[in-house]
Amino acid sequence: MSSPTESSSSPIPNPFGWDRGQAWLATAAAVVAAFALGYLVAPELVWDRFLWHYFWGPVFADANNAVCAVMQPGGPELVYSQAQCAAADSGARPVAEPGYTVVSEIGYALTLIFFLVGLLDLLERLEVGRTKTLFYALVPFMFFGGALRVVEDANDAIPQGVDAVLAYPWNTLIISPIIYFTVFGVTLAALTAAVVAARRGTVESYDRPLFAFGWLSVVVTVGFLAYFVLTELAGTVEGAGFYPQMTGLTLGIAAVLAYAVYRGVDRYKPEINEGTGLIGLVVLFGHAVDGVANVIAADWIGAIGVPVRYGAKHPVNRFIIDATQAVQPAWLSELVGTSWPFLVVKLVAATAVVWVFDETIFEEEPRYAILLLVAILAVGLGPGSRDMLRATFGI
Repeated sequence: MSSPTESSSSPIPNPFGWDRGQAWLATAAAVVAAFALGYLVAPELVWDRFLWHYFWGPVFADANNAVCAVMQPGGPELVYSQAQCAAADSGARPVAEPGYTVVSEIGYALTLIFFLVGLLDLLERLEVGRTKTLFYALVPFMFFGGALRVVEDANDAIPQGVDAVLAYPWNTLIISPIIYFTVFGVTLAALTAAVVAARRGTVESYDRPLFAFGWLSVVVTVGFLAYFVLTELAGTVEGAGFYPQMTGLTLGIAAVLAYAVYRGVDRYKPEINEGTGLIGLVVLFGHAVDGVANVIAADWIGAIGVPVRYGAKHPVNRFIIDATQAVQPAWLSELVGTSWPFLVVKLVAATAVVWVFDETIFEEEPRYAILLLVAILAVGLGPGSRDMLRATFGI
């Protein structure tokens, strides 16, 4: 049995004599101050052409179910025509479309790394995260994040003239990337409550109630989705319904592939799995879910009986599909599709990442290793479960 709390190492001081938490807060304040000063000095450059164009504009357009948003002198304008967006994109004003760009993904990656450092200090103060139990306890929250994002997809699918479940600006809380902060907030609240309960002796350890709360959140969110889609959208939104074969195939194929890769690596190059153990299998599974869901949604969605078409939204996925179409013979594309390399890339990348986490990392910086693995799992299992559930409900 794990103990209610775990031993903590001393915060690592920086050259200025601050501990890690103080340095993190100072850095955050400096970044905010720099952007605020930049906005005052050059508002069009800092806000219109950078922060709004690459970060808030896509969320704004997505939250209002628009094809794009154009930053005009008087403020952002929502555009619902693809032709008008194309015309605006050739002009002088910033145009933001729902989704990601290379710039935004780099920005989000840097933000993720920064928050991981802050979270590392927080876990030290809570005296948790030195064992692998924290990783397993947080796995259901990845599914929760994906399911919560599908609530927004369902919200967007509501026909015009019908009241939305969540209207702007509240729906921005469950749109990428802000949804990551929302899920982080829920997870942090659950973790804190579980740690407090363990310290008071209400529960034996923090990990079990945290794990249970995570799955409860998944059940409630998916249950709401099922109710909402089958009662509000079915019959009014084309394709909306219940297609459990999508979930079954995605989880089943992902599990088989992840286990096959894990066992193969364990047999022929066991040092890859020595550091992470079964965590490596979970990481492989999470990224396999993302890869399989993308392949099915892109190339096989009609074949499994889901009457909705989906396209690639992430730049990396689009690039892989475009590259495959360019080099793969047409007859082969018709036979196997063009998105399968994305699944291969996900499995290879996940295996490579697992290889990095040897036993030394867990011995010297266990909390850091656990947090990085949680983040690595989240960027695979979160989007993958979203794609899976979205197709499961045909929205």
